[in-house]
Amino acid sequence: MNIYDLIINDREQVSLNDVFLDASNRENFVQLIKEHTYIDELNKYGLPVNNKILLHGSSGCGKTLTAKAIANALGKNILILNLSNIINARIGETSQNIKMVFDKAGREKAVLFLDEFDQIGKARENDENDVGEMRRLVNTLIQLIDYFPANAMLLCATNHPEIIDNALLRRFQLKIHFEMPSPDVLDHYYDKLLSRFPAHMQDISRKYNISFAEAKDHAFTLVKSTLIRELESQTKPVEI
Repeated sequence: MNIYDLIINDREQVSLNDVFLDASNRENFVQLIKEHTYIDELNKYGLPVNNKILLHGSSGCGKTLTAKAIANALGKNILILNLSNIINARIGETSQNIKMVFDKAGREKAVLFLDEFDQIGKARENDENDVGEMRRLVNTLIQLIDYFPANAMLLCATNHPEIIDNALLRRFQLKIHFEMPSPDVLDHYYDKLLSRFPAHMQDISRKYNISFAEAKDHAFTLVKSTLIRELESQTKPVEI
């Protein structure tokens, strides 16, 4: 399989300030960015940089945005694994394809982002694949992570860390949890999302106990509904 079939091309530019993070997580990521900014100076003192990080927690809470923001802050290319093509590869090709992506990230000193990591890093004792393909994949991942160069960065994201193989979990120097946003944080998020619209379009019914992604979909749906009603009041309504 071609290497470009294994990577999702995503050029979205995201700043860490665009990501809603609690104080502890923000501090962790700022430290991470600074470590890689001063990697040469740290190496002179024999201090290793953290470059293997597991992001875990609820879906839609900013793990992917965080990976993009870190890559942007460091001026590094981000390689996002195309999981569907990896999983759907012919038997025996999965490990080889993963290695191709890791090798490319290492050569380019890039940020490699593996979303839904539990799908390829599932605990070996839970493997029900008769041919043992997933067992071999976990063994390959362990080796690739062990030899991943310090001047590149591996970010893996999962909603289910409990099913990831323990040997893989031990390879991550940082494990950072993303929690569902509190009502206060969501209000701040809604305020930022809606600030670009006219005042009367910002007055929407807000939902809570949901992720940032769900809040964004909810807010934009209501804003679009308001805008459409205004347009229909000025023109002939669309017949459905």
